[in-house]
Amino acid sequence: MNRPRNTKPGAERTAFMPDRIETYRVGEECRLLDFLFASMPQRKRTNVKELLKHRQVAVGALPVTQFDHSLAPGDEVRVNLTREFRVFYHRRIKLVYEDDDIIVINKGYGLLSMGNDKVREGTAYSILREYVKWGNPRNKIFIVHRLDRDTSGLMVFAKNEKAKETLQHNWNNMVLERRYLAVTEGTPEPATGTYRSYLAENSAYEVYSTDKPDEGKLAVTRYTTLKSSNPYAMLQVELDTGRKNQIRVHMADMHCSISGDRRYGGHSNVIHRLALHAQTLRFVHPVTRREMSFSTPVPSSFERLLSCHKPLPKDEAPADRYDDFD
Repeated sequence: MNRPRNTKPGAERTAFMPDRIETYRVGEECRLLDFLFASMPQRKRTNVKELLKHRQVAVGALPVTQFDHSLAPGDEVRVNLTREFRVFYHRRIKLVYEDDDIIVINKGYGLLSMGNDKVREGTAYSILREYVKWGNPRNKIFIVHRLDRDTSGLMVFAKNEKAKETLQHNWNNMVLERRYLAVTEGTPEPATGTYRSYLAENSAYEVYSTDKPDEGKLAVTRYTTLKSSNPYAMLQVELDTGRKNQIRVHMADMHCSISGDRRYGGHSNVIHRLALHAQTLRFVHPVTRREMSFSTPVPSSFERLLSCHKPLPKDEAPADRYDDFD
């Protein structure tokens, strides 16, 4: 067989092979291995056991290696005849939802959404790019919106250009709800309200408020105080506009800087992180047009901050603890 032009020797042997996946539906309660034997009578029993051993059998979305795993009527069993099923894992990212068009994640604090001039790898974007290319080297990932490096919480990425363009071009109409949690130093007055200003950025890349419409862009932040415990307060924050550092600047304007936010006037750093978390994200799916709604629990460190006013020893700092952005 002739090799294609401009191809290195051996390239045809390492070309990507798409996964061959067989899917079976469980009819009655049984053990996994017994079900596989019955569903794949054309294969040797030793071969079926090898598939199970090497994580090539999945029940629902999760690979299973336990031979006596219990199956219930209606369960879907998938068998990958090409290679093992991969389960996404990263200590700073939790995969919340995935389909053919989008991925929703819970991003940990301290992780850049995407690269910059100094950092290219180890970002949420690069980590997800590597993950989708496992399925096919031609797969791509597209960033739709960003969270600050030190803000944790929900983000949506697109898996194709159509989904990306649909979301970005219609962002204000398709995003139905974005709620954040913030722990501030002090309680705003009034405890519930709306704050408006025009935001601009100086040469040091610091965002500031101005009352001049021609100098900045309008930013509108709505907030509700959920609870307070002197000197801290936990706020639920909703954005009518999505400007850079909007919540952080508006809280500072109200003399209630976010805990851990030294850049915008914060004085304390009890939990060794910025106390800002994107908790709820509700939007219209860019392809199916179905409403999608996702929410995460209150980070445990936020609750700890309201009940403990003393800085944590460094060996107890939650910097590497997953539950702080779970």
